[in-house]
Amino acid sequence: MTANDLERYMRMYYKSVYRTALCRCKDPHDADDAAQEVFFRLYTCGNTFNGDDHVKAWLLRCTVNLSTDILRARSRTQDIPADASAAVYYDDKDKEQGQVFELFLQLPENNRTALFMHYCEGYHVEEIAEITGVSKSAVLSRLKRGREQLKKLIERRER
Repeated sequence: MTANDLERYMRMYYKSVYRTALCRCKDPHDADDAAQEVFFRLYTCGNTFNGDDHVKAWLLRCTVNLSTDILRARSRTQDIPADASAAVYYDDKDKEQGQVFELFLQLPENNRTALFMHYCEGYHVEEIAEITGVSKSAVLSRLKRGREQLKKLIERRER
């Protein structure tokens, strides 16, 4: 992989990688560290890819794994407040999206990841299963539970 290829992939996929890491870690600094490490791994991996979609799937799979490693290594006892994380990614123009993202970060990690990959990144159930390393039925369950949980959080916030 050349430096130009890496730069192109970073332009194309950095936001997706960062948002995936932020979704999993809930800490903007950890998400940034994860994104940088993922692109370093891409540059040094030596793999050959079958197109841009294959690169994106590889990046997101690597991001999910690395984020899990970061969480495991940090053994967090406290979460970063959701509004602190949302503030990093969403500006005033996207205030409503930022508020939904704050609620989104309150979901359990597995449900949050499945919802994010499906609705934000546009992946189908089969692709999410492959990227996260779980069965299709597990992804479907996580999507269903995540939607129900998010709906309850939104209803509670509106009251």
